[in-house]
Amino acid sequence: MAGRCLNPQKGLSMESTPAARLTRARIALEGLSVGDGLGGFFEFGSLKTVQRYLENNTLPPSPWRYTDDTSMALSIYQVLRDHNVIQQDELAQSFAAHFDRTRGYGMGARALISRMKKGAHWRDVSRELFNGGSYGNGGAMRVAPLGAYFADDLDALTHNAALSAEITHAHPEGIAGAIAVAVAAAYACRLREAEEQVMRSDFIDVILPHVPESEVKQNIVKARDLAADTSLSDAVALLGNGSRVTAQDTVPFALWSAGENLAHYEQAIWNTALAGGDVDTTCAMVGGIVASYTGVEGIPPTWIAMREPLPDWALGSS
Repeated sequence: MAGRCLNPQKGLSMESTPAARLTRARIALEGLSVGDGLGGFFEFGSLKTVQRYLENNTLPPSPWRYTDDTSMALSIYQVLRDHNVIQQDELAQSFAAHFDRTRGYGMGARALISRMKKGAHWRDVSRELFNGGSYGNGGAMRVAPLGAYFADDLDALTHNAALSAEITHAHPEGIAGAIAVAVAAAYACRLREAEEQVMRSDFIDVILPHVPESEVKQNIVKARDLAADTSLSDAVALLGNGSRVTAQDTVPFALWSAGENLAHYEQAIWNTALAGGDVDTTCAMVGGIVASYTGVEGIPPTWIAMREPLPDWALGSS
């Protein structure tokens, strides 16, 4: 992606009212959910069918049913809409209230939420089930709307992103992954506000200082430093594609893919899907970040129409 080096201060004049923040979060939510819905088809469809659609960049039939990525992102959006910050108990209750096991939740998340619904506190269950906390990619998959919401205040962003992840992914790697994706969405918003384009290496470079020291951060450095002509298969070989369902092997690839296609939502999602792995989750991350740069107008209208409608319980009257 051609451009010039990003000034980290760009976008600091963006609006910080709850209404303006929620508008940004809604854009990221649209991008996340469309990517998730399309990616979910490739994640859960039969191999033969998936290959046929991917080889020709052919859209699958609608409706594109969203997965747990969007379901949990909707809860984050709801809590921000109602409280302007992450209230952890409220978010945990929303995760439990809107849990639908048919949406592809992982085994750990199903066990955790099932115990929460029986009255256990999320803080006890999260650490008990995962021996100190999960470092899966679930905290990062749902966080782009939060990053867009707090794009005007990165200190508040990192704090709230950590709070949102801790409920289900309390391990430092899981939290680092959530912060990284949230900051990426925030800088995408700032770039859009400043009408500025950047190269992938520069985009990732401004994200890195906000990411806690971790394997996630080390792998994001690798994503930043990949040569401009690196092939998709070589990027996957070095960074992963979510096949291990960890923050460490998902977030760095998602930032690489988003940075490579920041101005092109459709291309970003197709390239991410072609990488295989945890496709619904990588497409959700990339979709939320890239839409924060392109705006909703950057998402093909037919794609939005083909995605399953988002529920009123989360969106409210906004």
